[in-house]
Amino acid sequence: MQRRVLSALAVGGALAATLAACSSAGSSAGSSASPASDQQHQADLYGIEQIEVNWHKASSTKDLDLMMSQWADNATFTIGTQTYTGKDQIRNFFVSTAAPFKAGNTWVSDTPAYKIVATVDGDKGTLYFECHYVDVDPNHVTAPNDTYKKLMSVVGANQAVARINGKWVITSSISASPILEP
Repeated sequence: MQRRVLSALAVGGALAATLAACSSAGSSAGSSASPASDQQHQADLYGIEQIEVNWHKASSTKDLDLMMSQWADNATFTIGTQTYTGKDQIRNFFVSTAAPFKAGNTWVSDTPAYKIVATVDGDKGTLYFECHYVDVDPNHVTAPNDTYKKLMSVVGANQAVARINGKWVITSSISASPILEP
C-alpha cells in the first residue's frame, strides 16, 4: 500500500513537472506576456473604453460634469479648424456649441460597438468611436403608433488617452463627421 502511494506521488510529481515545463516553454516561445500582464492589459482597455461609455451617457443626459470628468486638465479638443485647450475652453464648447447639450434637444447618443477601437501601451493609449445622435422627442411623432427616432448627427472622435492619477482620461481629441460607406 505504501509503495502504491509513493508510486502515485512520483507519477503525480513527474506529471506536474512536465506540465510546468511545457507551460513555461509555451509562454516563452509564444508570448512574453504573463497572465498578470495580460489581465492588466485587459483592465486598461476596459478603462479606456469606459471613456466612450461615459461620453455617451453624459451627452444623452446633458451631464456636463460627467463629460468633463473624462478630460485631462490640459487636454485639447479639435473640431474642424477650431482647437479648444484646457478644461475651461472644452467645457465652454459643450455649454455653448454642442448640440446634444442644448436645452431644446432630446437626443440620445449611441456608438455601434464594432466601430470602437482602443489601444494601450503602458500609461498611454488611443480610442476611436463614433457618436450617433438620435432625436427621441415624442412630440415629433407624425403618425399614430409611430415612434420618432431620427438620426440627427454622426460624429467620429479620434482620441489620445492617458492614465493620470490612476484614471484613464482624454488628453487630445479630434472630432469630425466620418465618411459613411456601405
